[in-house]
Amino acid sequence: MSIIEKAVKRLDQLKSAAGEGAVESAPVPEALVLPEDKPLAPKVESNAPVVATPAPVRAQPKSVHIDLARLAARGLVTPDQPRSAIAEEFRLIKRPLLANAVLEGPAAVDNGNLIMISSALPGEGKTFNAINLAISMAMELDYTVLLVDADVSRPSVLREFDLPPQPGLMDVLAGEVEDLSEVLLKTNIDKLSILPAGMPHQRATELLASDGMTQLLEQMAHRYADRIIVFDSPPLLVTTESRVLATHMGQVVLVVEAERTTHAHVRQALAAIEPCPIRMMVLNKSRDRSVGGYYGYGYGYGYGKAPEASSEAA
Repeated sequence: MSIIEKAVKRLDQLKSAAGEGAVESAPVPEALVLPEDKPLAPKVESNAPVVATPAPVRAQPKSVHIDLARLAARGLVTPDQPRSAIAEEFRLIKRPLLANAVLEGPAAVDNGNLIMISSALPGEGKTFNAINLAISMAMELDYTVLLVDADVSRPSVLREFDLPPQPGLMDVLAGEVEDLSEVLLKTNIDKLSILPAGMPHQRATELLASDGMTQLLEQMAHRYADRIIVFDSPPLLVTTESRVLATHMGQVVLVVEAERTTHAHVRQALAAIEPCPIRMMVLNKSRDRSVGGYYGYGYGYGYGKAPEASSEAA
């Protein structure tokens, strides 16, 4: 047999051995065996982008425009006329209020930056004083001011600014609005914002006396260290809302109309705000400028008790 024939025979033997030699495959580990009804997980690329859940965005206060010329024509304080007679009057009235709001140490007043403006009866000028005080305080360099229309039965702050009704305080307390920032109104008067009274509510007194109101006041008073909050409240002798509100206040200003409000009404109103640590009085609509001050207003103040008579003019 030639060498070539031997090589071919040898090659045939090798092919035959390869076909007959059974090589057992290694068993597959049970952990790697998937049930027939369980689909394989899709392959995730390592460089695939990760989408983060966006954080909730806090609502920005709505902006409103106040006609300053209209305010000035109606005799109110405006920042573009800082030396007007009315501006000088309220510059003096606000000074002790601001001083009490920032007292520290043993003399500090609880909730001193919460200031309620009220009167014994309707029509004595409480809203006029609340608006003027708020604007005058906003003209200060070191404070921001929130004017709250807390006269929820007869709201008038927006009307005085010639603005339409808006959701506000009652809507937050009733749970109709989740966040206070949704109903705050940012004005074109620098550092002045407004919280409207909101929609009328049959249980307004209970809502103002609720834990929700206490928490809301804490939020408003302490979120910003430089914030002064001025509340235009209902008359003290007409509704119960103002008496409830007064229990949260650090300062209360009682507006007294000259030649109209009786001594008996003043005493009753002061008794209604007895728990408030600081109570002041403003004589409003005085025609005798020789008694009551430069421009016909007078004020007095006291710690723990009301003054018996007006002191310097304001």
